[in-house]
Amino acid sequence: MNTSTDTIRILALAITDSHLTAQLSDGRTVSNPLKWYPRLLNATGKDRRDFELSGDGYAVHWEKLDEDLSASGVAAGIPSVEYRHRSDA
Repeated sequence: MNTSTDTIRILALAITDSHLTAQLSDGRTVSNPLKWYPRLLNATGKDRRDFELSGDGYAVHWEKLDEDLSASGVAAGIPSVEYRHRSDA
């Protein structure tokens, strides 16, 4: 099995009030804290659900929220740049 994060795709995505959970093409399911993605955390549930998998699952895009996440970043558990630059992160 190839587990390189460069080839991982998101097959399905679920978002709750506390977590973003992705089913990945390598068979894993990963769940990251929603607070790692401030634009999603502060969005309505409706806006969180309004996403599209782009590039055959290599990324997720939220048009209204101006948010993009890569499958490799989600799989590796990398918080968004906005979260990482917060002083209280």
